Amino acid sequence: MLNLSFRNFTAPWWFLLLVVVAAIGVGYVVVQRMRHKRTMRFTNLALLERVVPKRQGWVRHVPAIVLVIALMLLTTAMAGPTAEQRVPRNRATVMLVIDVSLSMEATDVRPTRLRAAQDAAKDFVTGLTPGVNLGLIAFAGTATVLVSPTTDRQGVSNAIDNLRLAESTATGEAIFAALQAIEGFAQVVSGVEGAPPARIVLMTDGKQTIPTDDGNDPRGSFTAARSAADQKVPVSTISFGTESGQVTIDGKTQPVPVDDESMREIARLSEGEFYKAASADQLHRVYDTLGEQIGYETKDADASRPWLMLGTLAALLAAGSALVIGQRLP
Repeated sequence: MLNLSFRNFTAPWWFLLLVVVAAIGVGYVVVQRMRHKRTMRFTNLALLERVVPKRQGWVRHVPAIVLVIALMLLTTAMAGPTAEQRVPRNRATVMLVIDVSLSMEATDVRPTRLRAAQDAAKDFVTGLTPGVNLGLIAFAGTATVLVSPTTDRQGVSNAIDNLRLAESTATGEAIFAALQAIEGFAQVVSGVEGAPPARIVLMTDGKQTIPTDDGNDPRGSFTAARSAADQKVPVSTISFGTESGQVTIDGKTQPVPVDDESMREIARLSEGEFYKAASADQLHRVYDTLGEQIGYETKDADASRPWLMLGTLAALLAAGSALVIGQRLP
């Protein structure tokens, strides 16, 4: 539904024409009254009824009323009405950061956390709008930029297929690497509009292990999240997996529960959003939601077309009804 306040028109001064439209309406009423008075001066009413065609009552005013409505609609169209519409972004940078630590081998999400994450991430990549530049980082004990921001979706998909597991989880390093990649790309593509808006999508299943102190270490995940907020790059975190996840390392079974609290805190500190996905289906839905948020934006777009169409149809209706009722154009 359109919110038609004056701030939703690009050229509201065109509404001054409504004074002219109102004057036309008043003029029509005055002419009709003058015609009625002239008729009443005709003393021989019986003769008048024989020589003057019988009037159609209020129906004869329909063409004039519809014409005034048409002029009002066309005036509104010229005033440039706008409405909020979702449109694909024509510029944005997203770094997709995926955890490849050994805990991603857990099978609490079938077939494994990593395989499910790869499938969902590839769907996310292919579904992003063309105006978004997408990069990919894999992290375990260190963070590696596999693909710098690009619109080449196939290259990112291929890199996702080739993800391999490694030891440890350095979440803070992953966020810092993403920020560095975004900053480097912004320096290349920044124009008169400035750097494109950016976001980090971080998907991990466990707690940071390098460094062990999330909160105070200068390379920790919380410090990185604060740095992201300073750079106005929100981090959307996806906590993936269940509390019952287990992996076998060197013949020993180890629990690898998800760390929702840390992911929620990273999202809060960076002014991003936190998502929980305990299954492959949930992960797909999370990525679908992110794709909608990242790939589209709400803008004020031209909404004059409906007014123009209605005004034109009303003008045609006024002309047609005038020919049918009065055998002449208004």
